[in-house]
Amino acid sequence: MYDLARDNPETFWKGQAENLIWDRKFDTVLKWNEPFAEWFDGGKLNASVQCLDKNLDAHSSKTALIWEGEPLADGAPEIRKLTYRDLYEQTCQVANVLKEFNVRKGDRVAIYLPMVPEAVVSMLACARLGAAHSVIFGGFSSEALKDRINDAQCNVVITADGGYRRGQVVPLKENVDEAIRFCPSVKKVLVLKRARNAVTLKSERDFWWHELVPQQSKVCQPESVESENLLFILYTSGTTGKPKGIVHTTAGYLLSCQLTSKWIFDLKDEDIYWCTADIGWVTGHSYVVYGPLQNASTVFMYEGAPNFPDFGRFWQMIDRHKISILYTAPTAIRAFMRAGETFLSPYNLKSLRLLGSVGEPINPEAWIWYHKKVGKERCPIVDTWWQTETGCIMMSPLPGATPTKPGSCTLPLPGIFPSVVKKSGEKCKANEGGFLVIEKPWPSLMRGIYNDPERFEKTYWTDFKGKYFTGDGARFDEDGYFWVMGRVDDVLNVAGHRLGTAEIESALVSHPKVAEAAVVGKPDDLKGTAIVAFVSLKADYADEAEKLGEQLRIHVAHEIGAIAKPDEIRFTQSLPKTRSGKIMRRLLRELVTNGKVKGDTTTLEDMNVINSLTAAYEED
Repeated sequence: MYDLARDNPETFWKGQAENLIWDRKFDTVLKWNEPFAEWFDGGKLNASVQCLDKNLDAHSSKTALIWEGEPLADGAPEIRKLTYRDLYEQTCQVANVLKEFNVRKGDRVAIYLPMVPEAVVSMLACARLGAAHSVIFGGFSSEALKDRINDAQCNVVITADGGYRRGQVVPLKENVDEAIRFCPSVKKVLVLKRARNAVTLKSERDFWWHELVPQQSKVCQPESVESENLLFILYTSGTTGKPKGIVHTTAGYLLSCQLTSKWIFDLKDEDIYWCTADIGWVTGHSYVVYGPLQNASTVFMYEGAPNFPDFGRFWQMIDRHKISILYTAPTAIRAFMRAGETFLSPYNLKSLRLLGSVGEPINPEAWIWYHKKVGKERCPIVDTWWQTETGCIMMSPLPGATPTKPGSCTLPLPGIFPSVVKKSGEKCKANEGGFLVIEKPWPSLMRGIYNDPERFEKTYWTDFKGKYFTGDGARFDEDGYFWVMGRVDDVLNVAGHRLGTAEIESALVSHPKVAEAAVVGKPDDLKGTAIVAFVSLKADYADEAEKLGEQLRIHVAHEIGAIAKPDEIRFTQSLPKTRSGKIMRRLLRELVTNGKVKGDTTTLEDMNVINSLTAAYEED
């Protein structure tokens, strides 16, 4: 496969496209008019058919979704299971409701739901009609919701009365009401009753899910759409503060989701697969919904926070549901490390056979802890690199086949052609840090930024002519393995030396008393850039902050060299993160540079973290 993909990429992708069910076969594999790609032109298909209809003959009674709610009543959670038949019928019913709401092919529907099965159903119902979904993360404010609905001009919103997060009810419907006061495109709102908090329904606009959906027919003919039909828009934060609507279309994205899920997670019929990502992020789109369901997998979904009621919840659920594949974020792994093994030790985790990592580079310390403590030294780890913009995983070990190195995402998948280049565009040598680019188009490549082709071209295609610029710094070693060092704007120029913040963070976290670290640079008259480290200590050492600062500076010097010693170490209970677990270094950089944060904070899970850090800066 690698050889064919290298020697004749279009022949390779043409063969792989046989894995999709086509209503009409495509005429052309790829039309490439840089930076705009069209894959499988002339073909017609439907995304919901790939996930549901094709599984009805052989897997109708197989469990498609196992869902566990966050609240515990007398220690017992609410659990629901949906077979592929159930998922198909509910999808058809919701699609029929959307038809009544006058949703047609090409329309956009906003989905603002908690992590419940109805979120998956709603996505597939949009796809069944050829309408695009814009899933908006349930932690976003009404202001963020308003901006995203208006940018996509959504005519329907699917939401819930509320959702649970750390034992609290998030008032989703209330946020929708506030947002759509300023969204003239919205004509109808479908409301799921989940948390049973008090809400107001506006006559002729708002409708209860439980009153409309069960009355509908359980059959809805799928709309056959073109390969390049818009499947979804997903908004990701931009450096300017204005979110970018990343556009993904149907055939190429579906193919990449299907193949990468099968190759990387080695999916077997008996697996219970859990990707811990929220449905509101691309990882939830690709590896909770479209990837595993195309492979007739049983997918586990959890509604709430990993530490509710304590840090044992993940491990308890793995044992309770006999989960065999766990795909989660390095930030979550470090949080579990910080909480301590007392939460892990009561659970045997014998069902696990494969572990995965996603979201940011995983430091070797966390990789080893994950391997030893969670995987019991018997589960391969697939450390995956990809982006919202790439649609699907681009680089990853193949479990059991690719020798792994802690901290490396190893090698690209067949048909993916990354390289590391200098600012001039010249290719780097082994172990020479540079800029990570992709040299050839691939099927799940983003098709643009919604309503903003100029921004798409400028952001991704102007730095290196003819190549997609990922925005990441990287190197490859003597074995050809890739080491992603984080965002290029997370590479510091200290007294003429280029230092990756990920490397300094890894050195800090390798200290036995440190749980997490985030490193940013701030302007310095002497060095150009000064290194500022934000550090969270493990629970047992939280009261040692005052005496640990200099110890940690010496530790970093020992691990990397004196040039990498942080100029400033600030201890904090928590780091600012998105709900998917990514540390928001951009906000920390603003804070150390300006003493306050003005940029886009809509993806931030807990604003109190930034507020407390800002207060500490003001005190200083």
